Amino acid sequence: MKKKNWLMLLLVGIITLVLAACGGGSDSEKGKDSGKEEVDTSKLADTVKNDAEAKSGGTLQVGLVSDSPFQGIFNWELYEDAYDSTIMEWTSNSIFDTKEDFLISDEGLASLKVDEDKNTATVTIKKDVKWSDGKPFTIEDVIYPYYIIADKDYTGVRYDSDFQNIEGAKEYHDGKAKEISGIKKVDDYTMELTLKKVSPAIYSGGDGLWGYAAPKHQLEGIKAKDLVKSDEVRKNPVTLGAFVVDKVVNGESVQMVANENYFRGKPKLDKVVIEVVPSSSAAAAMKAGKHDILQSYAANQYEDVKDLKNAQILGRPELAYSYLGFKMGKWDSKKGEVVVNEDAKMKDVKLRQAVAYAMNVEEVAKAYYDGLRTRGNSLIPPVFESFYDDSLTGFNYDAEKAKSLLKEAGYEDKNDDGFVEDPDGKEFTIKMATMAGTDKDDKIVQFYIQNWKDVGLKVELTTGRPIEFNSFYDKVQADDKDIDMFMAAWGTGTNPSPMGLYAKNAQFNYSRYTTPELEKLLADIDSKESLDADHRGEAFKAWQEYMFEQAVTVPTYFRTEIVPVNNRVKNYDIKYVDGAQLQDIEVTEDAPAK
Repeated sequence: MKKKNWLMLLLVGIITLVLAACGGGSDSEKGKDSGKEEVDTSKLADTVKNDAEAKSGGTLQVGLVSDSPFQGIFNWELYEDAYDSTIMEWTSNSIFDTKEDFLISDEGLASLKVDEDKNTATVTIKKDVKWSDGKPFTIEDVIYPYYIIADKDYTGVRYDSDFQNIEGAKEYHDGKAKEISGIKKVDDYTMELTLKKVSPAIYSGGDGLWGYAAPKHQLEGIKAKDLVKSDEVRKNPVTLGAFVVDKVVNGESVQMVANENYFRGKPKLDKVVIEVVPSSSAAAAMKAGKHDILQSYAANQYEDVKDLKNAQILGRPELAYSYLGFKMGKWDSKKGEVVVNEDAKMKDVKLRQAVAYAMNVEEVAKAYYDGLRTRGNSLIPPVFESFYDDSLTGFNYDAEKAKSLLKEAGYEDKNDDGFVEDPDGKEFTIKMATMAGTDKDDKIVQFYIQNWKDVGLKVELTTGRPIEFNSFYDKVQADDKDIDMFMAAWGTGTNPSPMGLYAKNAQFNYSRYTTPELEKLLADIDSKESLDADHRGEAFKAWQEYMFEQAVTVPTYFRTEIVPVNNRVKNYDIKYVDGAQLQDIEVTEDAPAK
């Protein structure tokens, strides 16, 4: 299973917005687990070991660890959360595979050829491929998603500056053209994209290139505004992937069957059943042999699975980071862009920096994550070696510096109640949104609230408690007036370009922050000049330094993902490149080992 570019190829969406509901504890709890031995993440395997003879067929039982129901939007153009994308990876309509450095290869359903001088990209698909319903796969199915996203009534979040790089996309979206002029069908297996500019991002699925096909024969009769609610998206999506959705229990489970028309060959498994399992019972369920694989398993619950006799624990660096975001404005849906509020509560950069320096992330990582989280210093994960700026110091815990910054900004305790007032002498309370998670998540968030109290900042939870996953994102996306800051995480996918997350017209710019300088820095990363590797490296560095200085989106953790896998599973791994294929996964027993 190969990971694709976040925005253009994998989630774009999603974003793996896996929210780290930071919770915490009192001073007396700070070092309670500090004596634990941390995980040597370099020793975590990425491939299961199983030399036993495989059984014929069988059903793989997958546990999707979540304390909320999944939304069930099984369409790459429309989905919005990480749980739906995790489910869809088993049925993926991805047309590109990736190779070293997360660049697009020619091993998937499609190959890519770029003419940098002419600003064109040619996509050629394999011949004689069929959809799961037996219909032929043609270039029309590659073109159709562009028209879904560019439709004036499109309900998703992927019509952004990257997508508008396609010639004619904006004109079509605005109703000024009947077709997207930059999309040309060459023949039944070839299309040509004409772009306003070509940058290195296109080789990772950026610049407007879309990495998924959509079954035109199934969807073309449905209006764009109605797609998200249709049975064709939620109950019986036609796919190109290894498995096909067979039965859905809304929000709870999905049963899939082998796709006999899969272009890489019929899967060896008969079925895959994905079932939501609460975080509180996930480890016990794994121990009891109820699941073969746990996906989206919480790293702060590693202690509960590390010694299981019936499972192996796989691990890898995540293409993601956790962060603290400050609300600086709102999203203008009519203009399709961020509008900064000059009077936002968190407008003072020294206030934001103080909040960041007051967080003892190092202690939390040590006490609650067994070394599977480390303090993040940048908004580019270290796995992107060519672009990650390891010279940034980050906001290493410094309570005294936090107090000094607050004083400089005019936030002082004038009534001796232990909390600072604002520069006008008025009571000052920060409302923070975080997502409901494990018991440890709740403790971590309380720990951070105590950190902030220690420097004189009064922080209260929006709604008074951690918020259920779906409701959390509803509130964050809607710029709820009771959210001054929020804790979340981004999955970058294999394209590290930050354009789709931080640009002025990116809906995923949840902090709602933009400046002319920021737009210039983002544009430089994905510019023609950045086709030169050295130039792009410097452009990434300049952007990272600027984001550190502004402290509007503050990285908290770099993340190691862990995946518990039952001992009966064979031919499974979590490699990003050259990993096992879904059709080759097998089981060696009739039921998961106990």
